[in-house]
Order: sequence, then C-alpha cells, then structure tokens
Amino acid sequence: MSEKKLTKRQLRRRRERNRRIVMFLVGFLLVGLIFSGILFLLNKKQGKEKPEEKENGKRTEEQVQDTVKNTPTPTPTATPEPAPTVDLRGIDSKAAILVRLLDGQVVAEKEADTRIYPASMTKIMTAIIGLENISDLNQMITIDRSMYDRLYLEGASMAGFAPGDQVKAIDILYGVMLPSGAECCVGLAEYLFGSEEAFVGKMNEKAAELGMENTHFVTSTGLHDPEHYTTVRDLTKLLTYALQNETFRAIYTAHEYTTSPTAGNPEGLHFLSTMFKKMETSAVNGGEIEGGKTGYTSDAGQCLASLAVINDKEYILVTAGAQGSPSTEPYHILDAIQVYNQIGGETGQTAPAAQPAA
Repeated sequence: MSEKKLTKRQLRRRRERNRRIVMFLVGFLLVGLIFSGILFLLNKKQGKEKPEEKENGKRTEEQVQDTVKNTPTPTPTATPEPAPTVDLRGIDSKAAILVRLLDGQVVAEKEADTRIYPASMTKIMTAIIGLENISDLNQMITIDRSMYDRLYLEGASMAGFAPGDQVKAIDILYGVMLPSGAECCVGLAEYLFGSEEAFVGKMNEKAAELGMENTHFVTSTGLHDPEHYTTVRDLTKLLTYALQNETFRAIYTAHEYTTSPTAGNPEGLHFLSTMFKKMETSAVNGGEIEGGKTGYTSDAGQCLASLAVINDKEYILVTAGAQGSPSTEPYHILDAIQVYNQIGGETGQTAPAAQPAA
C-alpha cells in the first residue's frame, strides 16, 4: 500500500512539475511574443520616419532649385560705345559742340558754355513753338503789312511772301527754316499769341523746360540784341528735342520746298535751304549731312546747327562765331564738313569744299 501511495505521490509531483514547466514555457513564449511585438512596432515606426526624412530632403532640394530659378539673372552692365576721336582745334568757329544723338554722348566741345549770339539758329525754337501750338497745318495765316518796314530796316532775311498774303501754316514753317524768312517768324508769332513779345515769352518758357540754363530770347527772328543769347551746348538740347517732332525733322532736312499759291505769289514760292544751296554735295566720310539751320549777323558771325548720319549713327554739331559773312566762304559749313569727315575716317569719300555764299 505504501508503494502505491508513493507512486501516486510521485505521479502527482510529476504532474505538478510538468504543469510548472508548461506554464514557464507559455510565459516565456508570451514574453518573447511581447518583446518581438515591441521590436516590430519600433522597426515599423522607424520605417515610416525614413521616407518622411527623404521626403523632407526632397522638398529641401526642390526649394533650393526654386530659389535658384527665382533668383534673377544679373543683367550685364552695358559697355558704353566708345566715341569717335574728333579734334576741334582746326575749325574756324569760336564755339562748337558735337553730340552723338543716340545716347547724348558729347564727342567733342570747344567753348561750349561760352555765351554766343545765335542769329537765325533762333528759328529752330520759333519753328518748334509754332508746331506745338498749331492744330491744323493747313490753316491760313495772314502776313501783316505793318512788320515789313521794320524788318527791311533791320536787314532781316525774308522768305518772299507779299504783305497781306494769306499763307498756309505749313508754308509759313518752311519759310521760317529754309530761306530763314523773318516775315514768317513774326507772322507766326502774331497769329498764335497776338504779338511777337508774347510769342518770345513762350520761347523762353520752353528753353527753361529743356534745361537751357544759359539762354534768353528777345526776338523770334534772331536779329541782334545784346540780351538775346545762348550757348552751343544749350542749342544741342533744343535741337535734340526738336528732332523728335516728325514734322520739324521733315522741314529741317528738306533741301527745297514749293509753297501753295498766294495772292502775291500765284505760282507759289520755291524755297532752297540756306545750308544745302551752298554745298556741292552733302556727302561726308561714311555718311552725309542730313539737315541744318544756318545763322549770321555781324555780331554772331557764321553759325550752323547741323545733323549728319555717319556709319549709321546720327550726330548733331552746333558751331558759332566763324569769321565770315554772306560774301565770304561759308566757314561754318566748311567746319561742319571737316568735323564730320573726322568721324567717318577712311570709310567714305571726302566731300568737296562748300561753295561761297551767293
């Protein structure tokens, strides 16, 4: 009996031991599973973070690329085109200035800020004031008889209209510029503003507007007055401005022009440019002289404000104080040819010398 009981006790212990072993194994497995789960979750979390880091990195690169794209490309600094070399020491004119019209570059100058008398170069201002205040270039303007005695007495150049003529505004403007007609200047002034004095007031207003600081006008004609003065530098400002007006440019560059008939001139008047009629040719080295307004009084000397195109670039040259007269060689024109030929160098043929004034 005792052996059976012992055996049963042993069996019971064995079962108890086996149960403990099973519980231990189950517990171990549970711990392993829990630990494995924790590792899995950690790895999964890290796996999610890495693509995000890559995505963040990608966005950063895109931002860098956007920054590069949005950064404006620096504009290269334009290198100023070198100006041609021109020597003014050999010209007869006492004052001169040469300007490249495209960029306003002063190529050469001589006494450019010295006060001079502009004589009929004044009529550049007269013409532009007229153009800016006439709405219809075909409207008729009466040339008043009362001005003629005074103009003849002062020795003014005349276009040839008869006293009392009714003239188209466009014909008046050509009369101002080509033959340098004083009756056209005064007639225009009186028609627009009632008197030459009021017209001259507008001329001085425009001069101030253009920055012509050393300029004062007294007449519309340029007839001598000690208080009627300017500088060649100021005149380049005026001419540069006036040339922007297409009608002015057409008049200024015309060689000749025929007016409509008037009562005093049934066949019209045929005008010749006071500059071009004294030249055999307008050609200069590399181009040609395209337009000009001459001027002369005994106090002003021979004067010229001219335009030339040389090597496809426009230049304006204003000269004053050349020692000549209507009966001598046109030194102002000879000066212009000499200066313009220097710009062209050897690229063209030299123009023949200008002809003496008629």
